[in-house]
Amino acid sequence: MDGTEGNAGQPGPADRSHRSSVSSVGARAADVLVYLADDTMVPLAVENLPSLTAHELHQAVREVLQLPDVALDAFALWLVSPLLEVQLKPKHQPYKLGRQWQELLLRFTDAPDDDVAMDEPSLQFRRNVFFPKRRELQIHDKEVLRLLYEEAKGNVLAARYPCDVEDCEALGALVCRVQLGPYQPGQPTACALREKLDSFLPAHLCKRGHGLFAALRGRGTKAGTGEQGLLNAYRRVKEVAGSESEHEASLSPHYRAYLLKCHELPFYGSAFFHGEIDKPAQGFLHRGGQKPVSVAISLEGVHVIDSREKHVLLGLRFQELSWDHTSPEEEESVLWLEFDGDNEGTPVNKLLKIYSKQAELMSSLIEYCIELSQATEPATPQESAAGPASAAGSSPPPTQHPQLRRQGSVVCSRIQHLSTIDYVEEGEQIKRVKPKRSTSFFSRQLSLGQGSYAVVQPTESLEQG
Repeated sequence: MDGTEGNAGQPGPADRSHRSSVSSVGARAADVLVYLADDTMVPLAVENLPSLTAHELHQAVREVLQLPDVALDAFALWLVSPLLEVQLKPKHQPYKLGRQWQELLLRFTDAPDDDVAMDEPSLQFRRNVFFPKRRELQIHDKEVLRLLYEEAKGNVLAARYPCDVEDCEALGALVCRVQLGPYQPGQPTACALREKLDSFLPAHLCKRGHGLFAALRGRGTKAGTGEQGLLNAYRRVKEVAGSESEHEASLSPHYRAYLLKCHELPFYGSAFFHGEIDKPAQGFLHRGGQKPVSVAISLEGVHVIDSREKHVLLGLRFQELSWDHTSPEEEESVLWLEFDGDNEGTPVNKLLKIYSKQAELMSSLIEYCIELSQATEPATPQESAAGPASAAGSSPPPTQHPQLRRQGSVVCSRIQHLSTIDYVEEGEQIKRVKPKRSTSFFSRQLSLGQGSYAVVQPTESLEQG
Protein backbone atom coordinates (compact mmCIF):
# COMPACT_ATOMS: atom_id res chain seq x y z
CA MET A 1 0.00 0.00 0.00
CA ASP A 2 1.66 3.22 -1.11
CA GLY A 3 -1.07 5.72 -0.26
CA THR A 4 -1.61 7.08 -3.76
CA GLU A 5 -4.79 5.20 -4.45
CA GLY A 6 -5.09 2.99 -1.40
CA ASN A 7 -5.32 5.57 1.35
CA ALA A 8 -5.82 5.34 5.06
CA GLY A 9 -7.58 7.66 7.43
CA GLN A 10 -9.62 7.85 10.57
CA PRO A 11 -12.78 5.76 11.00
CA GLY A 12 -16.11 7.03 9.72
CA PRO A 13 -19.68 7.00 11.02
CA ALA A 14 -20.60 3.61 9.55
CA ASP A 15 -17.98 1.79 11.61
CA ARG A 16 -19.07 -0.93 14.00
CA SER A 17 -16.72 -2.09 16.72
CA HIS A 18 -14.88 -5.32 16.10
CA ARG A 19 -17.12 -6.69 13.39
CA SER A 20 -15.45 -9.10 11.03
CA SER A 21 -15.92 -9.61 7.31
CA VAL A 22 -14.62 -13.19 7.22
CA SER A 23 -16.93 -15.60 9.01
CA SER A 24 -15.09 -18.78 8.12
CA VAL A 25 -12.04 -19.74 6.14
CA GLY A 26 -11.74 -23.24 4.83
CA ALA A 27 -9.48 -24.97 2.39
CA ARG A 28 -11.83 -24.26 -0.51
CA ALA A 29 -14.39 -21.62 0.33
CA ALA A 30 -15.04 -18.76 2.71
CA ASP A 31 -18.06 -16.66 3.56
CA VAL A 32 -17.22 -12.98 3.21
CA LEU A 33 -19.44 -10.19 4.52
CA VAL A 34 -19.25 -6.84 2.77
CA TYR A 35 -20.96 -3.98 4.63
CA LEU A 36 -22.91 -1.24 2.86
CA ALA A 37 -23.33 2.37 3.97
CA ASP A 38 -26.69 1.60 5.62
CA ASP A 39 -24.99 -1.16 7.68
CA THR A 40 -26.66 -3.98 5.78
CA MET A 41 -24.48 -6.87 4.67
CA VAL A 42 -23.79 -8.56 1.36
CA PRO A 43 -22.72 -12.18 2.04
CA LEU A 44 -20.40 -13.70 -0.55
CA ALA A 45 -19.30 -17.33 -0.82
CA VAL A 46 -15.93 -17.19 -2.54
CA GLU A 47 -13.19 -19.61 -3.53
CA ASN A 48 -9.51 -19.00 -2.81
CA LEU A 49 -10.13 -15.97 -0.61
CA PRO A 50 -6.43 -15.31 0.19
CA SER A 51 -5.66 -14.69 -3.48
CA LEU A 52 -8.80 -12.70 -4.39
CA THR A 53 -8.25 -9.07 -5.33
CA ALA A 54 -10.36 -6.10 -4.33
CA HIS A 55 -11.43 -5.76 -7.98
CA GLU A 56 -12.81 -9.32 -8.00
CA LEU A 57 -14.72 -8.84 -4.75
CA HIS A 58 -15.97 -5.47 -5.99
CA GLN A 59 -17.35 -7.16 -9.09
CA ALA A 60 -19.05 -9.82 -6.97
CA VAL A 61 -20.79 -7.15 -4.86
CA ARG A 62 -21.96 -5.30 -7.97
CA GLU A 63 -23.43 -8.51 -9.39
CA VAL A 64 -25.33 -9.31 -6.19
CA LEU A 65 -26.72 -5.76 -5.96
CA GLN A 66 -27.28 -5.60 -9.75
CA LEU A 67 -25.54 -2.25 -9.99
CA PRO A 68 -24.78 -0.56 -13.34
CA ASP A 69 -21.28 -0.07 -14.72
CA VAL A 70 -20.92 3.39 -13.17
CA ALA A 71 -20.67 1.69 -9.76
CA LEU A 72 -17.23 0.41 -10.75
CA ASP A 73 -15.92 3.98 -10.56
CA ALA A 74 -18.31 5.40 -7.97
CA PHE A 75 -17.48 2.89 -5.23
CA ALA A 76 -14.42 1.21 -3.81
CA LEU A 77 -13.77 -1.46 -1.22
CA TRP A 78 -12.45 -0.24 2.12
CA LEU A 79 -10.96 -2.00 5.13
CA VAL A 80 -12.39 -0.21 8.17
CA SER A 81 -12.06 -0.60 11.93
CA PRO A 82 -12.57 1.74 14.91
CA LEU A 83 -8.88 2.66 14.60
CA LEU A 84 -8.16 2.96 10.88
CA GLU A 85 -9.74 2.97 7.43
CA VAL A 86 -8.05 2.14 4.13
CA GLN A 87 -9.41 2.50 0.59
CA LEU A 88 -8.12 -0.47 -1.39
CA LYS A 89 -6.61 -0.41 -4.84
CA PRO A 90 -8.16 -2.88 -7.32
CA LYS A 91 -5.00 -4.99 -7.16
CA HIS A 92 -4.93 -5.19 -3.35
CA GLN A 93 -5.76 -8.54 -1.73
CA PRO A 94 -8.10 -7.74 1.18
CA TYR A 95 -7.49 -11.00 3.04
CA LYS A 96 -3.72 -10.48 3.09
CA LEU A 97 -4.07 -6.85 4.14
CA GLY A 98 -6.39 -7.98 6.92
CA ARG A 99 -3.69 -10.35 8.14
CA GLN A 100 -1.27 -7.41 8.21
CA TRP A 101 -3.73 -5.13 10.02
CA GLN A 102 -1.80 -4.89 13.29
CA GLU A 103 1.31 -3.82 11.40
CA LEU A 104 -0.70 -1.07 9.67
CA LEU A 105 -2.09 0.12 13.01
CA LEU A 106 1.37 0.30 14.56
CA ARG A 107 2.64 2.24 11.56
CA PHE A 108 -0.24 4.67 11.04
CA THR A 109 -1.92 5.11 14.45
CA ASP A 110 -1.01 5.93 18.03
CA ALA A 111 -3.42 3.34 19.41
CA PRO A 112 -2.39 1.52 22.62
CA ASP A 113 -1.01 -1.99 22.21
CA ASP A 114 -4.09 -3.55 23.82
CA ASP A 115 -6.41 -1.80 21.35
CA VAL A 116 -4.19 -2.82 18.44
CA ALA A 117 -4.30 -6.46 19.55
CA MET A 118 -8.12 -6.47 19.74
CA ASP A 119 -8.85 -4.47 16.58
CA GLU A 120 -10.28 -6.24 13.55
CA PRO A 121 -11.28 -4.64 10.22
CA SER A 122 -14.46 -5.10 8.23
CA LEU A 123 -14.81 -4.89 4.46
CA GLN A 124 -17.01 -1.99 3.35
CA PHE A 125 -18.44 -0.84 0.01
CA ARG A 126 -18.04 2.94 0.03
CA ARG A 127 -17.78 5.97 -2.20
CA ASN A 128 -14.51 6.18 -4.11
CA VAL A 129 -12.48 9.22 -3.03
CA PHE A 130 -11.40 9.73 -6.66
CA PHE A 131 -14.94 9.83 -8.10
CA PRO A 132 -15.64 13.41 -9.27
CA LYS A 133 -18.76 15.20 -8.11
CA ARG A 134 -19.55 16.22 -11.69
CA ARG A 135 -19.92 12.52 -12.61
CA GLU A 136 -22.10 11.92 -9.59
CA LEU A 137 -24.56 14.42 -11.04
CA GLN A 138 -24.96 12.20 -14.11
CA ILE A 139 -26.11 9.13 -12.14
CA HIS A 140 -29.75 8.09 -12.49
CA ASP A 141 -29.73 4.56 -11.09
CA LYS A 142 -31.89 4.49 -7.95
CA GLU A 143 -29.75 2.02 -5.97
CA VAL A 144 -26.49 3.84 -6.68
CA LEU A 145 -28.11 7.12 -5.60
CA ARG A 146 -29.44 5.45 -2.47
CA LEU A 147 -26.02 4.11 -1.45
CA LEU A 148 -24.40 7.50 -2.00
CA TYR A 149 -27.20 9.16 -0.06
CA GLU A 150 -26.86 6.73 2.88
CA GLU A 151 -23.12 7.36 3.13
CA ALA A 152 -23.47 11.13 2.91
CA LYS A 153 -26.25 11.05 5.53
CA GLY A 154 -24.06 9.05 7.90
CA ASN A 155 -21.25 11.58 7.54
CA VAL A 156 -23.61 14.49 8.22
CA LEU A 157 -25.24 12.87 11.26
CA ALA A 158 -21.83 11.96 12.70
CA ALA A 159 -20.71 15.59 12.15
CA ARG A 160 -17.88 14.35 10.02
CA TYR A 161 -19.23 16.82 7.49
CA PRO A 162 -19.66 20.00 9.59
CA CYS A 163 -22.81 21.87 8.57
CA ASP A 164 -24.47 25.09 9.62
CA VAL A 165 -27.78 24.68 11.46
CA GLU A 166 -29.77 25.86 8.44
CA ASP A 167 -28.11 23.26 6.22
CA CYS A 168 -28.58 20.54 8.83
CA GLU A 169 -32.28 21.34 8.89
CA ALA A 170 -32.55 21.28 5.09
CA LEU A 171 -30.72 17.96 4.90
CA GLY A 172 -32.68 16.55 7.84
CA ALA A 173 -35.93 17.52 6.10
CA LEU A 174 -34.97 15.41 3.09
CA VAL A 175 -34.26 12.48 5.43
CA CYS A 176 -37.72 13.03 6.93
CA ARG A 177 -39.21 12.84 3.45
CA VAL A 178 -37.37 9.60 2.67
CA GLN A 179 -38.21 7.92 5.99
CA LEU A 180 -41.64 9.37 6.81
CA GLY A 181 -43.07 10.09 3.37
CA PRO A 182 -44.54 13.40 2.16
CA TYR A 183 -45.43 15.96 4.80
CA GLN A 184 -49.10 15.61 5.78
CA PRO A 185 -50.73 18.54 7.60
CA GLY A 186 -52.71 17.46 10.63
CA GLN A 187 -50.71 14.31 11.32
CA PRO A 188 -48.60 14.02 14.54
CA THR A 189 -45.43 14.79 12.62
CA ALA A 190 -43.79 16.82 15.40
CA CYS A 191 -43.96 13.86 17.80
CA ALA A 192 -42.40 11.55 15.21
CA LEU A 193 -39.59 14.03 14.66
CA ARG A 194 -38.96 14.45 18.38
CA GLU A 195 -38.80 10.70 19.01
CA LYS A 196 -36.26 10.12 16.21
CA LEU A 197 -34.51 13.49 16.16
CA ASP A 198 -31.04 11.94 16.07
CA SER A 199 -32.03 10.20 12.82
CA PHE A 200 -32.46 13.60 11.18
CA LEU A 201 -29.97 15.95 12.87
CA PRO A 202 -26.39 15.58 14.17
CA ALA A 203 -26.17 14.61 17.83
CA HIS A 204 -24.82 17.99 18.99
CA LEU A 205 -28.00 19.66 17.67
CA CYS A 206 -30.26 17.18 19.45
CA LYS A 207 -29.03 17.79 22.99
CA ARG A 208 -31.50 19.33 25.39
CA GLY A 209 -30.48 21.22 28.49
CA HIS A 210 -31.65 20.10 31.94
CA GLY A 211 -31.85 21.86 35.25
CA LEU A 212 -31.86 25.49 36.38
CA PHE A 213 -28.54 26.48 34.76
CA ALA A 214 -29.64 25.22 31.35
CA ALA A 215 -33.00 26.91 31.74
CA LEU A 216 -31.35 30.24 32.60
CA ARG A 217 -29.19 29.98 29.50
CA GLY A 218 -32.26 29.26 27.38
CA ARG A 219 -30.96 26.00 25.98
CA GLY A 220 -34.32 24.31 26.22
CA THR A 221 -35.79 26.98 23.99
CA LYS A 222 -32.93 26.60 21.55
CA ALA A 223 -33.53 22.85 21.21
CA GLY A 224 -37.23 23.45 20.56
CA THR A 225 -36.31 26.00 17.91
CA GLY A 226 -34.17 23.34 16.20
CA GLU A 227 -37.11 20.94 16.07
CA GLN A 228 -39.32 23.68 14.69
CA GLY A 229 -36.71 24.55 12.08
CA LEU A 230 -36.60 20.92 10.97
CA LEU A 231 -40.40 20.79 10.82
CA ASN A 232 -40.54 23.98 8.76
CA ALA A 233 -37.93 22.64 6.35
CA TYR A 234 -39.87 19.36 6.08
CA ARG A 235 -42.96 21.32 5.03
CA ARG A 236 -40.95 22.96 2.25
CA VAL A 237 -39.67 19.74 0.65
CA LYS A 238 -40.97 19.71 -2.90
CA GLU A 239 -42.65 16.67 -4.41
CA VAL A 240 -42.12 15.44 -7.96
CA ALA A 241 -45.35 15.57 -9.95
CA GLY A 242 -46.87 12.17 -10.58
CA SER A 243 -44.34 10.28 -8.45
CA GLU A 244 -46.61 9.38 -5.54
CA SER A 245 -47.90 6.23 -7.27
CA GLU A 246 -44.45 4.67 -7.20
CA HIS A 247 -42.99 5.28 -3.74
CA GLU A 248 -39.54 3.81 -4.37
CA ALA A 249 -39.09 5.60 -7.67
CA SER A 250 -40.24 8.84 -6.05
CA LEU A 251 -37.33 8.71 -3.62
CA SER A 252 -34.66 9.15 -6.29
CA PRO A 253 -35.21 12.93 -6.64
CA HIS A 254 -34.82 13.27 -2.86
CA TYR A 255 -31.63 11.20 -2.85
CA ARG A 256 -30.32 13.46 -5.59
CA ALA A 257 -31.42 16.62 -3.77
CA TYR A 258 -29.59 15.46 -0.65
CA LEU A 259 -26.39 14.80 -2.61
CA LEU A 260 -26.63 18.16 -4.40
CA LYS A 261 -26.91 19.89 -1.04
CA CYS A 262 -23.87 17.97 0.20
CA HIS A 263 -21.95 18.98 -2.92
CA GLU A 264 -22.01 22.53 -1.53
CA LEU A 265 -19.83 21.32 1.34
CA PRO A 266 -16.22 21.78 0.20
CA PHE A 267 -15.05 18.58 1.91
CA TYR A 268 -17.73 16.29 0.46
CA GLY A 269 -16.26 12.99 -0.73
CA SER A 270 -13.00 13.43 1.18
CA ALA A 271 -10.79 10.85 2.81
CA PHE A 272 -10.33 11.74 6.48
CA PHE A 273 -7.17 11.53 8.56
CA HIS A 274 -6.46 12.12 12.21
CA GLY A 275 -3.90 14.61 13.47
CA GLU A 276 -3.12 17.34 15.97
CA ILE A 277 -2.06 20.97 15.61
CA ASP A 278 -0.53 23.46 18.02
CA LYS A 279 -2.91 25.78 19.83
CA PRO A 280 -2.13 29.50 19.76
CA ALA A 281 -0.28 30.57 22.91
CA GLN A 282 -2.66 32.10 25.44
CA GLY A 283 -2.44 33.74 28.81
CA PHE A 284 0.42 35.27 30.75
CA LEU A 285 2.46 32.07 30.58
CA HIS A 286 1.80 31.67 26.83
CA ARG A 287 0.54 28.15 27.30
CA GLY A 288 -0.54 26.41 24.15
CA GLY A 289 -0.82 22.64 23.89
CA GLN A 290 -2.36 20.76 21.00
CA LYS A 291 -5.87 20.18 19.67
CA PRO A 292 -7.18 17.17 17.69
CA VAL A 293 -8.15 17.81 14.08
CA SER A 294 -9.47 15.89 11.11
CA VAL A 295 -7.72 16.46 7.81
CA ALA A 296 -10.11 16.05 4.87
CA ILE A 297 -8.48 15.53 1.46
CA SER A 298 -10.51 15.39 -1.75
CA LEU A 299 -10.00 16.02 -5.45
CA GLU A 300 -10.55 19.72 -4.79
CA GLY A 301 -8.28 20.50 -1.86
CA VAL A 302 -7.44 20.11 1.82
CA HIS A 303 -9.53 21.06 4.85
CA VAL A 304 -8.41 21.01 8.47
CA ILE A 305 -11.42 20.53 10.76
CA ASP A 306 -11.58 21.04 14.53
CA SER A 307 -12.63 17.62 15.83
CA ARG A 308 -14.31 19.01 18.96
CA GLU A 309 -15.87 22.25 17.77
CA LYS A 310 -17.03 20.73 14.45
CA HIS A 311 -15.95 23.63 12.26
CA VAL A 312 -13.32 24.27 9.60
CA LEU A 313 -10.05 25.82 10.73
CA LEU A 314 -8.41 25.97 7.30
CA GLY A 315 -9.61 25.25 3.77
CA LEU A 316 -7.23 25.37 0.80
CA ARG A 317 -7.54 24.49 -2.86
CA PHE A 318 -4.48 22.80 -4.30
CA GLN A 319 -3.65 26.01 -6.22
CA GLU A 320 -3.37 27.80 -2.88
CA LEU A 321 -0.86 25.62 -1.09
CA SER A 322 2.46 23.86 -1.15
CA TRP A 323 3.20 20.94 1.13
CA ASP A 324 5.65 18.34 2.33
CA HIS A 325 5.98 15.78 5.10
CA THR A 326 8.62 14.54 7.47
CA SER A 327 8.78 10.94 8.65
CA PRO A 328 9.56 9.59 12.13
CA GLU A 329 12.99 8.53 10.84
CA GLU A 330 13.83 12.18 10.06
CA GLU A 331 12.38 13.87 13.11
CA GLU A 332 8.69 13.31 13.73
CA SER A 333 5.76 12.44 11.50
CA VAL A 334 4.39 15.80 10.34
CA LEU A 335 2.41 17.14 7.38
CA TRP A 336 3.42 20.71 6.54
CA LEU A 337 0.98 23.01 4.74
CA GLU A 338 2.18 26.37 3.42
CA PHE A 339 -0.17 29.10 2.19
CA ASP A 340 -0.50 32.87 1.70
CA GLY A 341 -1.57 35.05 4.58
CA ASP A 342 -0.80 38.23 6.46
CA ASN A 343 0.73 39.10 9.81
CA GLU A 344 -0.49 42.39 11.24
CA GLY A 345 -1.17 43.62 7.71
CA THR A 346 2.11 42.36 6.23
CA PRO A 347 1.90 39.70 3.47
CA VAL A 348 3.64 36.51 4.60
CA ASN A 349 3.69 32.82 3.87
CA LYS A 350 2.12 30.80 6.66
CA LEU A 351 3.30 27.34 7.63
CA LEU A 352 0.95 24.97 9.48
CA LYS A 353 2.36 21.92 11.22
CA ILE A 354 0.03 18.89 11.49
CA TYR A 355 1.33 16.13 13.74
CA SER A 356 0.13 12.74 12.50
CA LYS A 357 1.48 9.25 11.96
CA GLN A 358 -0.56 9.36 8.73
CA ALA A 359 1.44 12.31 7.32
CA GLU A 360 3.04 10.12 4.66
CA LEU A 361 -0.38 8.91 3.52
CA MET A 362 -1.80 12.42 3.43
CA SER A 363 1.14 13.71 1.41
CA SER A 364 0.83 10.86 -1.10
CA LEU A 365 -2.92 11.42 -1.46
CA ILE A 366 -2.45 15.16 -2.08
CA GLU A 367 0.12 14.38 -4.74
CA TYR A 368 -2.13 11.83 -6.44
CA CYS A 369 -5.16 14.15 -6.38
CA ILE A 370 -3.08 16.89 -8.00
CA GLU A 371 -1.90 14.46 -10.67
CA LEU A 372 -5.52 13.58 -11.41
CA SER A 373 -6.54 17.26 -11.57
CA GLN A 374 -3.69 18.04 -13.97
CA ALA A 375 -4.59 15.06 -16.15
CA THR A 376 -8.20 16.23 -16.48
CA GLU A 377 -7.47 19.98 -16.66
CA PRO A 378 -7.08 20.25 -20.46
CA ALA A 379 -10.51 18.70 -21.03
CA THR A 380 -12.32 20.98 -18.62
CA PRO A 381 -12.63 24.12 -20.81
CA GLN A 382 -13.86 22.06 -23.77
CA GLU A 383 -16.46 20.33 -21.63
CA SER A 384 -17.72 23.60 -20.21
CA ALA A 385 -17.87 25.18 -23.68
CA ALA A 386 -19.58 22.31 -25.45
CA GLY A 387 -21.47 20.72 -22.61
CA PRO A 388 -24.20 23.02 -21.26
CA ALA A 389 -26.90 21.22 -23.19
CA SER A 390 -25.63 17.75 -22.38
CA ALA A 391 -25.20 18.64 -18.71
CA ALA A 392 -28.77 19.94 -18.63
CA GLY A 393 -27.74 22.80 -16.37
CA SER A 394 -26.36 20.44 -13.73
CA SER A 395 -22.75 21.61 -13.67
CA PRO A 396 -22.98 24.96 -11.83
CA PRO A 397 -24.32 23.80 -8.43
CA PRO A 398 -21.12 22.12 -7.18
CA THR A 399 -19.00 25.20 -7.89
CA GLN A 400 -21.39 27.80 -6.52
CA HIS A 401 -21.76 28.06 -2.75
CA PRO A 402 -23.74 31.23 -2.01
CA GLN A 403 -25.35 29.84 1.14
CA LEU A 404 -21.95 28.87 2.50
CA ARG A 405 -20.76 32.49 2.51
CA ARG A 406 -22.88 33.41 5.53
CA GLN A 407 -20.89 35.06 8.28
CA GLY A 408 -19.56 32.60 10.84
CA SER A 409 -20.32 29.54 8.69
CA VAL A 410 -18.73 26.36 10.03
CA VAL A 411 -17.20 25.75 6.58
CA CYS A 412 -15.27 29.05 6.53
CA SER A 413 -11.60 29.10 7.53
CA ARG A 414 -10.68 30.32 11.02
CA ILE A 415 -7.03 31.15 10.48
CA GLN A 416 -7.04 33.25 13.65
CA HIS A 417 -7.47 30.00 15.60
CA LEU A 418 -4.30 28.52 14.12
CA SER A 419 -0.77 28.64 15.46
CA THR A 420 1.33 29.11 12.31
CA ILE A 421 4.95 29.89 11.58
CA ASP A 422 5.16 33.05 9.44
CA TYR A 423 8.19 33.78 7.26
CA VAL A 424 9.52 36.22 4.66
CA GLU A 425 12.61 36.06 2.47
CA GLU A 426 15.45 38.56 2.71
CA GLY A 427 18.20 38.04 0.15
CA GLU A 428 19.21 34.40 0.24
CA GLN A 429 18.06 33.86 3.82
CA ILE A 430 14.66 32.90 5.16
CA LYS A 431 13.86 34.92 8.25
CA ARG A 432 11.10 34.40 10.71
CA VAL A 433 8.68 37.21 11.34
CA LYS A 434 7.53 37.82 14.89
CA PRO A 435 5.95 35.35 14.71
CA LYS A 436 5.91 36.07 10.91
CA ARG A 437 7.38 34.25 7.31
CA SER A 438 8.27 33.75 3.03
CA THR A 439 9.92 31.89 0.16
CA SER A 440 8.37 28.47 -0.16
CA PHE A 441 10.16 25.71 1.68
CA PHE A 442 8.54 23.18 -0.59
CA SER A 443 8.80 22.50 -4.28
CA ARG A 444 5.73 20.25 -4.06
CA GLN A 445 2.81 22.35 -5.21
CA LEU A 446 0.26 22.52 -8.01
CA SER A 447 1.83 24.22 -11.04
CA LEU A 448 -1.13 25.42 -13.09
CA GLY A 449 -1.28 28.62 -15.08
CA GLN A 450 -4.23 29.89 -13.10
CA GLY A 451 -2.78 28.95 -9.70
CA SER A 452 -2.98 31.69 -7.10
CA TYR A 453 -0.19 30.61 -4.75
CA ALA A 454 2.88 32.88 -4.90
CA VAL A 455 5.99 33.39 -2.83
CA VAL A 456 5.71 36.53 -0.72
CA GLN A 457 8.43 39.15 -1.31
CA PRO A 458 9.78 41.08 1.69
CA THR A 459 9.41 44.79 2.33
CA GLU A 460 12.16 47.04 3.69
CA SER A 461 10.03 48.22 6.56
CA LEU A 462 9.23 44.71 7.78
CA GLU A 463 10.44 44.07 11.29
CA GLN A 464 12.68 41.01 11.37
CA GLY A 465 13.67 38.78 14.20
